[in-house]
Parts: sequence; structure tokens; C-alpha cells
Amino acid sequence: MAPILRAWAVQGSGKGDPLALLAPGRGPSLAAAYAAEQRPLLLLARGRREEAVAAVAPLLGDDGAGSERVRIALAAGLARGGARAQALKLLDGDSEPLAAARAAIAAGRRLPNAATGAPAGVADFLVRVAADLQSQQVPDLALSFARLATFLDPSNSEAWLLVSDVLAGRGRQAAALAALGRVAPDDAYAAAAADRRLALLVGSGRGAEAIAQARAAVGRGGDTEGWTRLGGLLSEAGQYDAAADAFARALSLRDAAQREPAWALELLQGTALTRAGKWGAARDALTRAYKLAPDQAVVLNVLGYSQLERRENLAEAERLIREASRLQPDDPAITDSLGWAYYVRGELPKAVELLERAARGQPADAAINEHLGDAYYAAGRRYEARYAWRAALVAAEGGAAERLRAKIDLGLRPDLAAP
Repeated sequence: MAPILRAWAVQGSGKGDPLALLAPGRGPSLAAAYAAEQRPLLLLARGRREEAVAAVAPLLGDDGAGSERVRIALAAGLARGGARAQALKLLDGDSEPLAAARAAIAAGRRLPNAATGAPAGVADFLVRVAADLQSQQVPDLALSFARLATFLDPSNSEAWLLVSDVLAGRGRQAAALAALGRVAPDDAYAAAAADRRLALLVGSGRGAEAIAQARAAVGRGGDTEGWTRLGGLLSEAGQYDAAADAFARALSLRDAAQREPAWALELLQGTALTRAGKWGAARDALTRAYKLAPDQAVVLNVLGYSQLERRENLAEAERLIREASRLQPDDPAITDSLGWAYYVRGELPKAVELLERAARGQPADAAINEHLGDAYYAAGRRYEARYAWRAALVAAEGGAAERLRAKIDLGLRPDLAAP
């Protein structure tokens, strides 16, 4: 860390050339990687705009968070200096922060993310190191560096997000929420902060409060992302009708520039309608998703399995699931669906083989183990069936748990078959 900290100290003092301390090839490879991110910000801080843009070019092919953070900080600084066109060129990408930064600069708004002075530059560097420490499960040091960053630059939203993450990991939910409250509403990471705030509320058992906040947000002018967020919370709370309505609103507001593809929203709506018991409308939504994305394995699997559960269009359901399995052969959920399709159609040897493979891939999944138990029982392997049902019972809830207990006691009957 020392060369980069010295470079920013030199920049802050105005005495000497900080870039000489970060010349390419100096220091170990990790230090060189950090220096490559800080060099463009130092160049911009010294007013060397064109060189700063050239220095960030090697980072543009990197999809990591470090690249995104530097690009937003550099774009914010360029925009403040009147170079909006150059700033926008740095912000290509589909992530929500990049899209938010683009929208703000295009609208002439000032982004708070610029690291144009020594304190802000040091803060940016400390956040980068803190994020790496957190990923290596060194939370104490990560929290120390992230908090130092917030003192140096209170507008550094990524610092506050990281502080919140570390505090939440320690069970300090109130402090984590307070940290998120320091992210400005016009910040490029404001949406990320909102998502994490809602997740923290749900994780703290305050789901109703999270839903109320999400409803209030869309009431102030909801967009596709806001309605999608609300739909997800409602689904998690078991309010499937309301969730389906929220996803419908998200679809109605969606335009070609939206990050969430239309097929994904149709899939979410169809899933919510299915759970609400509105299969006709659900099938229509899932079919629309399939027409929009016939090569998406998750769409093929959900549409196929939903029909399989209802024992309708069995040949078509199997075809869809088979194609999903071709696209993602190692996905345990899809392998389970294909094995269950064989079971429903009476091909027990194939069913058992695939369901065993699915259970090896996801041994704690209740539905997979129940399917395997049913297949074992139908194949005459009664002892193994009960072992599989007991494994399923560990994670099963509600009606599924009652059904499994009955099967363990009484064996498989038509009224106790898995859906």
C-alpha cells in the first residue's frame, strides 16, 4: 500500500511528482495492479485529462468492481471539468451503477463519486483494499480501512456499502442500515444501497417494513427496477397475487434500454401467478417468456416442469425439459425435472439414474430427494425410498413435510405422490 499512499500524499502536498512513484514495473504484482487503477485518478487530479483517459483504457475490458469504481470516479471528475462526452464513453456497460452514472451525466447532474483530490483518492484506494480483504474473510481490517475511507471522503458510497456489508455480517443490523443511509439519493450506487437496505430489513424479520418502503419508492415514481424489486419482496412474503401485479407493472414500464430483459420479467410474473393458483394466466406468461427466449434453460425448465406438475402436455413438457438439460447438463434442478418427466411417463430406470445424479448434485434439496424416493419405491426399492424421503424431510415444510411423514409410515399411495 505504501507507494500508492505516498503518491497521493505527494499530490496533496503539491511537492514532487506522484506518478514517478507509480511507474509501471515498480513493486510486486499486487501493488502494480492497484497502481494501474490509481494512476488515471492521479492524472486527472493533476489536470492531465487526456492522459487519464488513456491510462484507464486498459481497465475497460475488466468487468470487475475495481474497474467499474475507477471508471465512475474518473467519469465524474471529467464531467465536472466539462468533458461530458469523454465521461460518457467511459460508462459503457449494463450494470446498474454504470447506467445510473450515465443518466446523471447526460442530465447534467453532478455525481458525488469523483476522486479528484488527495483525500478522496486515498479513500478510493482504501475501499479497493478493504473490498479485497473482505473477500478474503478478514473483516476486522476491512472494516477499519472502509471506515477510514468514509472519514477521508464521506461521499464515497462504496465505502459506506462495504461498511454496511461488514457490519451486517457481524449481526449489527441497525448500524449496517445507518451506514446505508449515508449513500446520497443521486449517487450511482443509490439503487444498490436501496436493494441492500431492503434485504437487511427482510433478514432482520422486518419484511413488512421492507415492502412498505418499496411501495413508497414506486409511489414516488416507480420504474421497472423499482416494481421488480417490490415484486420480489412480495413473492418472498408469499403475497403472490400482488407480486404478479408488480411484475406486470414492471413490464408495462420497461423500454429497450432496461437492464432486466422482458423474458425475465415474464418468467417472474408467470412464477408468481403459478404460486397464486392462477395457472391459466401463468401459462400464458411463461409461454410469452419462452417465445422471447427459447434458448434460456431456466425458461424451458419452468414451463416444462409446470406442465409436468399438472400432468398436461407431457410430451411437450418433456421436450422442453430435455432441451433445458442439453443447454445446462450439470444443473441439478434441471436434471431433477428430466428425471421426474421420465418417472411420470413410466420410464423408471432412466428416472432413477437421473434423480440419483440430481441428488448427488444437490443433496439437501427436499423436492429432489422426494422425487428420488418416489422413483425408488415405484421401482421396488422400498428401503432406499424411505432413506430418500427422510433426507427430504430434513428441509421440507408445510404440506410437503406432512406428505413425506405419511409416505415414510405408509409407503407411496396415489394421494401421497409428489407433484
